[in-house]
Amino acid sequence: MPATALVRTLARAAAKAPGIKRLPVVKLLAAAEVAVLARDHVQRLTPPERRRVLELVRIGRGRPSRLTQADCEELSALVAKAEPRLLAGEAIDALSPFPLPRRLVYGRHAR
Repeated sequence: MPATALVRTLARAAAKAPGIKRLPVVKLLAAAEVAVLARDHVQRLTPPERRRVLELVRIGRGRPSRLTQADCEELSALVAKAEPRLLAGEAIDALSPFPLPRRLVYGRHAR
């Protein structure tokens, strides 16, 4: 998406939402960038896997003790496939005013 299209989309959204007018544009752009990064990581899962994650989260209601051991392991594997560590590193790198070391973004080098 070209930068101008993104800016136009954000401007339209800000015009329709009353609370957004008070937020600085830089914070809106940062939030949009993190949302795009999160979408990219969620899309690493296939649609049936995404549905299964939602189903397991609903069953567990935020408590691992509500899931069976097999369900808990399945949820862990699905979350690991979305690479949350990399998402956090990329989000921090995107919001940081200076480049971060690769080790902080991608984790320790596998040996």
